[in-house]
Amino acid sequence: MTEAQTEAQAGAAVDLPHHPSPRAAGCPFDPPPALHALQSDKPLAKVRIWDGSTPWLITGYDHLRSLLGDPRISSDATRPGYPHRTAGTKAGDQARRTFITMDDPDHARLRRMVTAPFAIKKMEALRPSIQKIVDDLIDEMLAGPKPVDLVEAFALPVPSLVICALLGVPYEDHDLFQRNTKVVVRRTSTPEQVLAALTTLTDYLDDLLAAKQAQPQDDLLSVLATERVATGEMTRREAAEMGVLLLGAGHETTANMIALGTLALLQHPDQLALIRDAEDPKTVAGAVEELLRYLNITHSGRRRVALEDIEIGGEVIRAGDGVVFANDIANRDPKAFPAPERLDITRDARRHVAFGYGVHQCLGQPLARVELQVVYNTLYSRIPTLALATDVHHLEFKHDGFVYGVYELPVTW
Repeated sequence: MTEAQTEAQAGAAVDLPHHPSPRAAGCPFDPPPALHALQSDKPLAKVRIWDGSTPWLITGYDHLRSLLGDPRISSDATRPGYPHRTAGTKAGDQARRTFITMDDPDHARLRRMVTAPFAIKKMEALRPSIQKIVDDLIDEMLAGPKPVDLVEAFALPVPSLVICALLGVPYEDHDLFQRNTKVVVRRTSTPEQVLAALTTLTDYLDDLLAAKQAQPQDDLLSVLATERVATGEMTRREAAEMGVLLLGAGHETTANMIALGTLALLQHPDQLALIRDAEDPKTVAGAVEELLRYLNITHSGRRRVALEDIEIGGEVIRAGDGVVFANDIANRDPKAFPAPERLDITRDARRHVAFGYGVHQCLGQPLARVELQVVYNTLYSRIPTLALATDVHHLEFKHDGFVYGVYELPVTW
């Protein structure tokens, strides 16, 4: 390569758009305008991220699904070129290995250990107990003062109580795991803060696993302790790290979907009325899929690195190139979803990529679906006059997190 070509490439790199880009003021439910522009003009584009590296950003729906299903795309966060979200997440990824940042066969081996407990039939069997949790929390809200913060009183407790029961984690320790999970998913957390939070969570789960080994109970941690750790399939520390992943993912994402989904419906009363008055459970199930598509709270994108050169869409992704999949804007691709900017719970949105695509699709999606269906089917019918207790412009949104939502949602009725 000549000196002039090197300088030209360097100049082009300087002009690359920065990722992530900000959302538009007053449009809290929509992906950033810069993503819309890229999707329209260049659905496979190089961008610059926090550390100066220049991964590919995939904004087109078809390209995203094609690449996420391509075995030449690696999830291994230890590979050179992997586009870590921040310095904090890089430190966390290097300090611990979980199956979501591994490739097969390690990914498949570890994921198989917890696949059965999250199977659709088992999650459906939890529906009555989830319904009781939801009803009890609504009873408490109705008996208490107004207005109330829906996040603190309802959205966060629902999935926290459910995942605690499933894993065998005492709910009275919720402050510990919620507080430390917030550190892990915050963009501004330093490597030291992330590592300290992960250590606290892992030590906590390690102690719980030791107790489960001594006195097993009917929960997932007991299964890991007695059927995986005791047989030597995994160390107790590996089981604890898996527990941290399941505990954090099991409450943080669903809690934000409950709160942000409620806010979106309050801003679209016609859609809320369709859910509130629905007699067919399929209406609510469809509404959940549309809200997952429309909001897509995991807005920081899925991260991968190319193992080989890949030709796609007139571009060549080179071996070693980082790849970021913008699932939020992919779910707004007009080629996949007509009038994608419109919230329409009657549309068939089941092909959304809110849970990812391919072998690394979210393990907990059956549980999340059941929880959201119960919540959306119950909250608005039991509190039909539910209303926002402040102006939407006064709400603080989680722009600084890897999981998008609202910090507080004051409501009344």
